[in-house]
Amino acid sequence: MTSDVFHDRRAAGRELARLLTAYAGQRLVTVLALPRGGVPVGYEVALLLHVPLDVLVVRKLGAPGHEEYAMGALARGVRVLDDEVVQRLGVSDAAIERATHAGQQELERRERLYGVGVSGGGHPLPALCGRTVIVADDGLATGSTMRAAVKALRAQGATRIVVAVPVGAQAPCEALRGMADEVVCVKTPSSFRAVSQWYEDYSQTSDEEVCALLELARNRVAPST
Repeated sequence: MTSDVFHDRRAAGRELARLLTAYAGQRLVTVLALPRGGVPVGYEVALLLHVPLDVLVVRKLGAPGHEEYAMGALARGVRVLDDEVVQRLGVSDAAIERATHAGQQELERRERLYGVGVSGGGHPLPALCGRTVIVADDGLATGSTMRAAVKALRAQGATRIVVAVPVGAQAPCEALRGMADEVVCVKTPSSFRAVSQWYEDYSQTSDEEVCALLELARNRVAPST
C-alpha cells in the first residue's frame, strides 16, 4: 500500500476532521454517521470537533439479481431511486416495491439495534431545526445512500447540511454539491474504482463496534444541545 491510502476508517476520520475545524465546539452542530462503516469515521470527527455524534440509518437498495448495483436507497420517510440503473437493468415497479419493503424492514431493525428513531425503542434523533448537521460516511461510490440521507435531513429541518467523507468519486461528489450546503472530501481521485481501494484495512464494521462507539460518544461530555 502507498501513503495515498488511509490506514483504516478511524484514521480517515481524523484526517477528515482536520478539514472541518471551522465547526469545532459549536453548540448547534451535530455529526450524524451512516452505519455501519461511517460510524468509526464520524466518531473521530465528533471527537476532534467536540460535538455530539449519532447515527442516521440509511439502507441501500440493490437491484434484484444485481445486488452489487445500488438502484437507490432508503432513509426514514425517504426513498431515492437511480433511474439510470433501474432502466438499464429493466427493474419492474413490483420488484422495486419488494426491495423497498425488505429494505424498510432492515432499516427498522437497525434503528432498534442502535437505539434510535421512532422504531428504535431508545432515544429519538436530535431535533435538527436550526442545526448544522455533518453527515459522515467512509466514502462515496454511487452516492445513492448519501442522497437519501441529505433528503431525509432536509425533511427534518436541518438548517445546514455538510456531507463529509474521506474519499469519493468525482461525479457523486459534484452531484451532492447541488443538494447539500457543503461537501468536504479529503480525496477525489480520478482513478476511483471502489471505496475499499483507498484503505489499507477495510474490514467490515460490526454492529458491536457501532454500538460501542455510540455508547462512548453518548456518554462523553459535549456542548449543550
